[in-house]
Amino acid sequence: MRRAGPVALASAALLILLGLPALGIRFTGIDARVLPSSASARRATELLRAHFPAGTDSPIEVVLRGEGADSAVRRIRALPGVEAVSAPRTLAPGVVTTQVTPKAGAMASGTKALVRSIRRLPGASVSGRTAWFIDTSQTLLRRLPVALGILVASVLVLLFLVTRSFVLPVKAVVMNALGLLAAFGILVFVFQDGRLEGLLHYVSEGAIELTQPVLLVAVAFGLATDYGVFLLSRIREAHDAGLPNREAVALGLERTGRVITAAALLFCVAVGSFATSSVLIVKEVGVGIALAVLIDATLVRALLVPSLMALLGDWNWWAPRRFRR
Repeated sequence: MRRAGPVALASAALLILLGLPALGIRFTGIDARVLPSSASARRATELLRAHFPAGTDSPIEVVLRGEGADSAVRRIRALPGVEAVSAPRTLAPGVVTTQVTPKAGAMASGTKALVRSIRRLPGASVSGRTAWFIDTSQTLLRRLPVALGILVASVLVLLFLVTRSFVLPVKAVVMNALGLLAAFGILVFVFQDGRLEGLLHYVSEGAIELTQPVLLVAVAFGLATDYGVFLLSRIREAHDAGLPNREAVALGLERTGRVITAAALLFCVAVGSFATSSVLIVKEVGVGIALAVLIDATLVRALLVPSLMALLGDWNWWAPRRFRR
């Protein structure tokens, strides 16, 4: 707090620097590669990829409805990126199904473009790994802003009720976001870029599993807010008792330090143990959440919180009078 400006700038810059790899994040779906190399499903998948066309292990399932089903099958055969099309099979009058083998793997851009092209055919419905990935991505992108808006609004309101300040809730949300950004950056650096493969015993897929960010945001943001409530409520109590801003911050940190540190360490040990899993997505969950909690309990709490509160001074407690009532 004696060097609030340099500490705030340095710690914020460090969090942003750690988070920069997250700008290049790529997503993928689940396949047999998340399993250990000894698993039968993974060995079979690797043999298919080694000796057969890339899309053999992830065919596109197509259902065609209407009178023009046969002509639609011919049009599918002519689409770019198609390796083979199975003979159509009648499911019901006017409904046939066929299986399309793409030239590339399920997550390749050409296969995704092929799925979109088939879906544009009249009466066509598409399933398979690639279609699942496209639909899940679109659903997450459509719903995620609403979910994040509810999350941030709830945290702002509840922290205002705890602190009776307009400034502290906004600061807490921004610091939580910086901590999450840093955790995402390290996750990309380790798992997407393939660092620490020998130490953590995995083979990188060159991307992060699609649903990981949702889980990481929900758990890590909630825990960071939880620790923030412990800390800010003690600081608020000290300030209400008449202590100046700096002394109130110091006393709040002193009163909550051991509790938050112990809770964070216990949580990191429990969740970090997932890193020993032989399943890649479980490993990603454990490392990602443990990193987010560790960053929040160290860089954010010990450096950013006291330095920013020292810089803001009495502005920490600002709120319009009618809202305070």
